[in-house]
Amino acid sequence: MTEEMYDEIMDVNFKGAYFTLQQLLPPVNDGGSIVFNTSINAHIGMAGASVYAASKAALLSLTKNLAVELLPRRIRVNSVSPGPVGTPLHSADKLGITDDQLQQMGEGILKQIPVGRFGTSEELAKVVTFFASDDSSFLLGSELIADGGMYNL
Repeated sequence: MTEEMYDEIMDVNFKGAYFTLQQLLPPVNDGGSIVFNTSINAHIGMAGASVYAASKAALLSLTKNLAVELLPRRIRVNSVSPGPVGTPLHSADKLGITDDQLQQMGEGILKQIPVGRFGTSEELAKVVTFFASDDSSFLLGSELIADGGMYNL
């Protein structure tokens, strides 16, 4: 891990979320909802993921603090922590590995997911939609872990 790589991960995952919210907060309606995308990695140990996990854990802490800070505006702040999700990022090219390495990595991850598959973007969108809706009006500073049971192993 180089300092540049560390900075990039923290800048994208934490600093980016923080300052984006700072710019977008004024037009958010009182009584609105903010949902951060964190990660199961904030809860489990995984070799090679320490900085990524720390950046997502920082978002979980931010969720709890902003939930209190934004109480006067009745803005609910919550987080979704996905496990492995099949996205375009999960490709050999994007990860800088061979197709064989990608297959081996995927097989290793699947062994850790009790439901036996990666999640889908559509499934995660439903969780975010729940947090954004009035159906979650009694949730504040909360986290939903959507990981196919990975955290339970």
